[in-house]
Amino acid sequence: SVDPNVSALVRARCDLWLCPSNESWAFKAPIPALGTIHDLMHIYEPHFPEVGSPAEIREREFHFKETCRWALGVTVDSDVGRRQLCDAYDISPNQVYVLPYIAPKYIYDSARTPNRQKRNDLPAKYLFYPATFWVHKNHANLFAAIDKLRHEYPDIRLVLAGSRQNGYDAAVEHVNKLGIKDHVVFLGYVPDEGMYELYRRARALVMPSFFGPTNIPQLEAFVAGCPVAVSRVYGVPDQVGDAALLFDPNSVDEIADAIRRLWTDDTLCASLVEKGKRKARDWGPEQFSERLQEIVESLVGATSTREKSRELAGMREVS
Repeated sequence: SVDPNVSALVRARCDLWLCPSNESWAFKAPIPALGTIHDLMHIYEPHFPEVGSPAEIREREFHFKETCRWALGVTVDSDVGRRQLCDAYDISPNQVYVLPYIAPKYIYDSARTPNRQKRNDLPAKYLFYPATFWVHKNHANLFAAIDKLRHEYPDIRLVLAGSRQNGYDAAVEHVNKLGIKDHVVFLGYVPDEGMYELYRRARALVMPSFFGPTNIPQLEAFVAGCPVAVSRVYGVPDQVGDAALLFDPNSVDEIADAIRRLWTDDTLCASLVEKGKRKARDWGPEQFSERLQEIVESLVGATSTREKSRELAGMREVS
């Protein structure tokens, strides 16, 4: 039987179907499609259970191979993402389009009409890390850095926002074992509308994730005027430029040094805020839309996308 959703897409006879997430429609329906592949961390970081289980690897490999085989084009977040995709799968670089992330719409909306409602569960001064509690988010080394600094700076506080996943219980246990419970605040899941104010009031965003190629929280912080320190991994250095401090996420000492600088140096924080805001102005919704339009126009071009799709399918069959 034919999937009714696929039938509906075929009947629509659209020139190009845009798939902005890891959706199967990029290869499931016989229509011209622009697919998206966000990361290949199951290849580059398979030791983390959230991407390295046999079932997850099978699902990702099937999905990504089929997307590369049948989609007219594929968007990635960075030049690093493009290189990784071309290295991993049978896809021409000419079919892979770099479309860097921007901060989510709710951050821009909140920046225009910020909510100044005071939260009673926030310290007066704090570091912020919004991340679902996956193991690869590396809360463990961040806690170790806080432990290293707490005697030097007794007022240091870390605020965490994020839903519980496979790393949550270990994170709580780690905090208790280190004896830093008074220095760490677990907010749990925070709705979108509450995120901007958490960034705005934070001393800095500290993001020690092992994953990439790039990430979104630093972009949210740039819009909100929050200084940033982030992992030196994959495409992140190119993403943030000089608007953030970089550290090795495996090094507690480097994380602690970045925190120390942000916690004590007002001039540095002010400089990072200005550079981050400039980054957000230089690459924001307007530039993102223009780049997406360029990609779409390059795919619909002089030759119809249906002809291109048939040509691409034929090339794949021959190869």
